[in-house]
Amino acid sequence: MFIETPKITVEKSDIQTFEFLNELSNFEQLMPENIDKFEVLNENRFLFALKGMPEIVLEKKEQSSPNKMVLGAASEKLPFTLSADIISLSENQSEVQLSFSGEFNAMMAMMIKNPITNFMKTLSTNLAKV
Repeated sequence: MFIETPKITVEKSDIQTFEFLNELSNFEQLMPENIDKFEVLNENRFLFALKGMPEIVLEKKEQSSPNKMVLGAASEKLPFTLSADIISLSENQSEVQLSFSGEFNAMMAMMIKNPITNFMKTLSTNLAKV
């Protein structure tokens, strides 16, 4: 399953945007209002839970400053990645596109597609406001 957000403009340089995303505690600012729990576990991992959903632990999988940040599920039960592709537009602006990629059976994919799509839109919208 692959979900991609529309590209958004962030009023920060590509380096500033990358550094913001690289500091995992900043993800709390991007989370939806129905966040139930958020905790940075170490410099490479954080966990979060939305109301009515299980806790998810994300960890840094790949980073290429200042253009790409990839977070992935720490658990092998639900293997997926959340990527941010960052493009410089100017000295004070960058463009970011978030993408979600995971391998799920058809039933699971059907159940989680809408919640994941909404979650991705919220992250993207909130990133544009930062």
